[in-house]
Amino acid sequence: MRIKKGDNVQVLSGNDKGKTGEVLEVMPKEDKVVVKGVNIRKKHVKARRQGEESGIIPVECSIPASKVNVVCPKCGKATRVGYSVEKDKKVRICKKCGAKLK
Repeated sequence: MRIKKGDNVQVLSGNDKGKTGEVLEVMPKEDKVVVKGVNIRKKHVKARRQGEESGIIPVECSIPASKVNVVCPKCGKATRVGYSVEKDKKVRICKKCGAKLK
């Protein structure tokens, strides 16, 4: 996958179109990502032990990785990810401005 944990991404389509956030989790087998503050659902939690509180908790759910693009730290735009080889290492680069992605 071209998206990694910790990347800053922008949502391209759906209810949260245009929102940006950090990638919290990447699931390559399902081709999905979990983004902070995007695709929030309400989860009803029951108290399991004495003293524990029950209630409704907001939870970020996964979205398809094809619906997000990495935001370049240099140009600040949502861009596709390219690769280049530097000193026998594969480095991710921005397709728009050519800057290295972390």
